[in-house]
Amino acid sequence: MEETKMIVQTNKITKNIAGQLIFEDLTMQIKEREIIGLVGRNGSGKSTFMKLLAKQDDVDSGEIHWRKQLNIGYVSQMKQHRFKGTVREFLTSTYHHLINLQKELHQLEEIMKNQEGKQLELSLERYGKLLEQFSSSGGYEIESEIEKVITGLNLKKLENQAMVTLSGGESTKVELAKALLAKPDLLLLDEPTNHLDLKAIEWLTQFIQSFSGSALIISHDRYFLDEIVTSIIDLEDGSMHQYHTNYSTFVVDKEAKLLQEFHHYQEQQKKIKKMKEAIKRLRIWANQANPPNEGLHKRARNMERALERIEKISKPKLEANTMKFDLKTSKRSGKDVVSLEQVGKSFQNRWLFREMNFHARFQDKIAIIGDNGTGKSTLLKMMLGKVVPSEGKVTIGSQVKIGYLSQHSYSNRKNETILDVFREQVAVTEGEARNILARFLFFGKQVWTSVDQLSGGEKMRLKLAIFMNQEINLLILDEPTNHLDIDSKEIVEEALSNFEGTIIAVSHDRYFLNKVFTQIYWLESGTLLHFPGNYNWAREKKLESSQLNANPTEERKRTKKRHLTEKKSLKKQVIEIENSIQNIEFKLEHTSDYLTLQTLLKEKELLEEKWLDIIEQDIDETEEMQ
Repeated sequence: MEETKMIVQTNKITKNIAGQLIFEDLTMQIKEREIIGLVGRNGSGKSTFMKLLAKQDDVDSGEIHWRKQLNIGYVSQMKQHRFKGTVREFLTSTYHHLINLQKELHQLEEIMKNQEGKQLELSLERYGKLLEQFSSSGGYEIESEIEKVITGLNLKKLENQAMVTLSGGESTKVELAKALLAKPDLLLLDEPTNHLDLKAIEWLTQFIQSFSGSALIISHDRYFLDEIVTSIIDLEDGSMHQYHTNYSTFVVDKEAKLLQEFHHYQEQQKKIKKMKEAIKRLRIWANQANPPNEGLHKRARNMERALERIEKISKPKLEANTMKFDLKTSKRSGKDVVSLEQVGKSFQNRWLFREMNFHARFQDKIAIIGDNGTGKSTLLKMMLGKVVPSEGKVTIGSQVKIGYLSQHSYSNRKNETILDVFREQVAVTEGEARNILARFLFFGKQVWTSVDQLSGGEKMRLKLAIFMNQEINLLILDEPTNHLDIDSKEIVEEALSNFEGTIIAVSHDRYFLNKVFTQIYWLESGTLLHFPGNYNWAREKKLESSQLNANPTEERKRTKKRHLTEKKSLKKQVIEIENSIQNIEFKLEHTSDYLTLQTLLKEKELLEEKWLDIIEQDIDETEEMQ
């Protein structure tokens, strides 16, 4: 059996930032075709470690070895660009070497029109080599590859937009698309699913499952990790441990490992205690003798040296600092909490959705899901009274007190501290506020931090701290887990599961959806579908419903549109290849050099095979459309 080759290896690497130790003596390796999930709490150093592997930063000590000519694709979080062109041009720049080859081929074609004899033979030989290089490197598939990624990651609306105008999240999606197009040997992805909708996450999952290279992926998306990884690396307290399994099994294995380590620690502590007691007794007995017994003193010293030689086991950390809270409500709302009747919303004479109906009763836990741009957040804002419907009626029930958490909470609160914002909304003394905030991991001087400097996860913690101390009976949440690490997500999930009020949330976190919610409203193509169950159940029923009740006319329209796009791409490839074949036939007529003839004939044969493949593909597409 062939041994899997190593492509990256770290050897006892250490990194400090601003005088603070991030991690120390980390040793690991990535092998060919290995997909690794890198997990750990926020602030544990995951992104810093990835930057080192991506050659974006240097280690303070230790070494990193990369395989020679290793092609790395790295996508960080929230990267802003200075690229002056459009999204399409940025993605096309992935193939700059092939674009340059194509330009050189066109230039040679123009030059050869005015050449003859030896000059033409030399140019033909050069042309043949370039054409073979262009074809074998996938030059004829550039457009179709770009189209696949644009469609898969839902970038169609951004295609002609200037890169410099994109938001951080949009820019990250485009950067991800470029990295996937490059098909590197090693993909380094930092939270790739954060700005993707469910459809795009599923597409990315399939891409990585069929990816022929290796990948290291930082993610707090447990569902995603379970579907793609071959192993998990856990970065905690400056050290890392690798588990050759998926995420769910890793959780069980890690707990078993910690319990075993704690057992070993306890056994060693018992042994150390017994040795210390024996040393103490030996000394007492030695001193009680008259004269003092030197033999007993010697035994005590030998036992002390043996005790010093024991390699001490550090006490395992069974419980780390985590948020401690319970969302309670003493004031219940009426039975009917939120009702939307025949609601619609239009923007600039275009309907986002129409005739939508929604009903939330007391203690319902409802999630609204769907693709980006379908109107999920707009629906939430209607419930909050921040957006007025263009048609229909929104009714909020009696005694409903709403707590709203947005993924953009506190984005406009500059120069206000954590303590200021908390006390503005909760009537408590400074001391009481500090005690409450400490339960949400805001300790000491940190309460004086300006809220506009907080990370997304920290803003979420602050909002939850406020909710816990208000009489909220309806929680409206917009992507509440987006910036939380896994430990924090689990705490939030437990609190929301035990919440005695009503919850309405928008989320693309499938693990979270399955754990907390008992009803799903699926927003698609301007229609709101209701499924009384969790995400997995809703997805299964939606697929069954689509297969049984699909509108043949609409389905044909969608299929036809897709086929027309593919057909257009195929025709473009056919034209390019036909032109290349014509050029080769022209050159064959104007050369007598045997080697050049052989090269050109071989090139023509390759192009004709490619041409036939595309024609067959085109015929298949046409038959499907009929």
